[in-house]
Amino acid sequence: MGNVKIAPSILSCDFSRLGEEIKKVEEAGCDMLHLDVMDGHFVPNITFGPLLVETVHKITAVPLDVHLMIEDPEFYWKKFKDAGASIISFHKEVVESPEKLIDDIKKGDVRVGLALNPGTSLEDILPFVHIVDFVVVMTVVPGFGRQKFMEEP
Repeated sequence: MGNVKIAPSILSCDFSRLGEEIKKVEEAGCDMLHLDVMDGHFVPNITFGPLLVETVHKITAVPLDVHLMIEDPEFYWKKFKDAGASIISFHKEVVESPEKLIDDIKKGDVRVGLALNPGTSLEDILPFVHIVDFVVVMTVVPGFGRQKFMEEP
């Protein structure tokens, strides 16, 4: 499993000490930082938008893995790319044409992934796995931080 990457989520950090928290995970050897973007529509909670991604990008040189748990990722992905995201994942459930969005994001020189919810069948994303860079296998219910790992969906 040489392709395993460590991407701690900043959702669990103390935002009043964001710079220190990022430095800690960098020193621990993280490969990238995971930023969970929630809009209060696709998932019940709201986290942050492109401004925080831009702030984190200024703090670190570690690649930023932005997970869009939002409705209308077609409209918003470029704002996150422009803010410093080098990796963007989205949920197929909210996209009319996943193939087009994957292509658009790749043309933006950003790695792209699909997120698989615990309740979503693997068959739903199989037509796209050959064109994405990775798949995010959700081991928690999307939309909430600090959850316990789900061993089975």
